[in-house]
Amino acid sequence: MRVLSAISQHPSPLSAFASAATAAVGGRVGAFICSSRSFSVPPSASLRFIHPFLSPDFPNGQTYSLATNRRGRTALFSAFPASQALVSSVSDLFEFICAGPLMKQLGFSAETVADTIDKWLATGVHLCQLFGLNELNLSPPEKARIYHLYVPVFLWCEDQLTRHRSMFDEGDDIPPLVIGVSAPQGSGKTTLVFALDYLFQRSGRSAATLSIDDFYLTAEDQAKLRSQNPGNRLLEFRGNAGSHDLQFSIDTLESLSKLTKKGMTMKLPRYDKSAYGGKGDRADPSTWPEVEGPVEVILFEGWMLGFKPLPKEDVKVVDPQLEVVNENLKAYYDAWDKFVEAWIIIKIKDPNSVYQWRLQAEVAMREDGKPGMSDEEVLDFVSRYLPAYKAYLPIFYAEGPRGLDPDRLLVIEIDEERNPIAGD
Repeated sequence: MRVLSAISQHPSPLSAFASAATAAVGGRVGAFICSSRSFSVPPSASLRFIHPFLSPDFPNGQTYSLATNRRGRTALFSAFPASQALVSSVSDLFEFICAGPLMKQLGFSAETVADTIDKWLATGVHLCQLFGLNELNLSPPEKARIYHLYVPVFLWCEDQLTRHRSMFDEGDDIPPLVIGVSAPQGSGKTTLVFALDYLFQRSGRSAATLSIDDFYLTAEDQAKLRSQNPGNRLLEFRGNAGSHDLQFSIDTLESLSKLTKKGMTMKLPRYDKSAYGGKGDRADPSTWPEVEGPVEVILFEGWMLGFKPLPKEDVKVVDPQLEVVNENLKAYYDAWDKFVEAWIIIKIKDPNSVYQWRLQAEVAMREDGKPGMSDEEVLDFVSRYLPAYKAYLPIFYAEGPRGLDPDRLLVIEIDEERNPIAGD
């Protein structure tokens, strides 16, 4: 009998839910938001919830316990320094998951959610620990981010990986699946990739993360690009097509795709945006993180990943300075997009949201006493990207990237608060 069906027929549904949650994460109570403060369990029950995090043994995990109150009921308390934790009814969580805006696109139904509720539970627990959230008392935005975005996207990625690996015979060297994540700046793509990387690693599958930022030109070559395009503010600093080392991109992606055996290692390039007073430079290779094979997944993210060049007349209407950027873009398919097998595209309604998101980030940095751009500097920074957004996003959203397999595409539309919403 399915988990939810069995729980709904139990004489004490919340108690049964606690048992199901425990089973779902290998004997550890799961993380759920609920409306009731306590639930009945047998007096002899002793439940502990240890957060999974750094290792399979979780030696540094947080612990939750059940304490019996005067009424003989057992209330769940959190080890966090907070008030008594709230635990939600299974029907509330189940309905919340099923109401997610990505469910239809992903082909999930109430039945499939019921059949995989243990997977949803365990994945939610892991994510809450990763982000330092009290999973027993999530705010509505946190709950939506976990159960409407990160968990379903990870399940989709797992399906894509299974499909990819099924294309090879037993004993073959299986190259990693490259998942491209294309999304505007500030939309949450880096955090999404961070979460996906963690979940893959947590499930015992090696993943590698790359950003298009990692392939920016060196400071010396960026200076040459600037001198070759005098007066073109779109190429004055890093960012637009033309400011990346495409051969370096190809070499890196090809080498990483060959990391199929245990014991093989490779360093992943990184870019230091703080170098040269914020103009940036490629980070010292000695600081690059190392990944060990066999790598199963490459998560490759970027704001302009998948953009396609347009007719010259179309880009000149947006901004005459975009013409040379558009010409540069013609070489990007062979350097980036052809390596991507599955695509996640985060879609926004208004490119001007990028300015607001960047401004929020800089204000937060300044309030924390960290160096951050002024409002005017943020406006100048974002203005160098807006022409590309305005020129390329409409056709990108309408057609997708070049070489796209529609069955390997996930489009996530987000609102101004970066929460997923039902698409058009």
